[in-house]
Amino acid sequence: MKIEQIIKEKFNSLTKSEKKIANYILESPNHIIYGTMNEIKGAIQVGDATIVRFCQKLGYSGFSDFKIEMAKEDYSQKESLANDNQLFFDQAENKIIDCIQRTKRKMDIKSLKESSELLSNATAIYIFGVGLSGNTAQDLEAMFLRIGIQSKAISDNHFQMQTAALLKETDLVIGISLSGKTQDLFEALGVAKEHNAKIISITNTLVSPVAQISDIVLQTVSEEFFNGASLSGKVSQLYVCDLLVRYHEKLFEKEALSSRVEIIRAVMNKSLD
Repeated sequence: MKIEQIIKEKFNSLTKSEKKIANYILESPNHIIYGTMNEIKGAIQVGDATIVRFCQKLGYSGFSDFKIEMAKEDYSQKESLANDNQLFFDQAENKIIDCIQRTKRKMDIKSLKESSELLSNATAIYIFGVGLSGNTAQDLEAMFLRIGIQSKAISDNHFQMQTAALLKETDLVIGISLSGKTQDLFEALGVAKEHNAKIISITNTLVSPVAQISDIVLQTVSEEFFNGASLSGKVSQLYVCDLLVRYHEKLFEKEALSSRVEIIRAVMNKSLD
């Protein structure tokens, strides 16, 4: 049975506060799937206990169980749209194109310019990410190297914390997280902040914990709660990374071109005839 139907069937038995939650879910289901309990509490002005009781009245053990069921239902509905092979290919293509277009609309030259200035002034550059975002951190390290910027990607949280503890105010950390709520990353960036290092975050929302402690936020837009490590989430991150690298290269064209030439020459010397 769909959650929307369950809510409507039980609506009259709910308390006044629980009805506020029900209406909020019916009007903005994505806010539940991609939001936290604190965000939902702030939006409709109810307490933790009220949200938990509401979920239990619908037959779920608590908010997390309810949220997962909503995400599963949403994911299943989207996947069921691809009911033939051609539609299947089109859906995958359109999802990536839409992700890039929406990411593009979130970007602005001012943020790229300020990020480029931090890159230019940094004595050391580190890129922090965990899981999928850890892989993106390594990709960004490789992109930077191509234009002559030496950086270090770190995906292990223990090494992130140790590195952050030794940072100076002239150092730069780039933190990557789609949700902006990854605890390990947030803790490491918090230590970096305590040492006055500059922070650029690549993340979905401006109000996430990671974004809030950053000096500059470059936004991605992928919403993939139930489909972690999806291609669209990865593409959104890589698109932002590419814009950052290309903009910096544009400002420092001569130096970047020289680096590219030297790197290509070195790689060509390793090629077999």
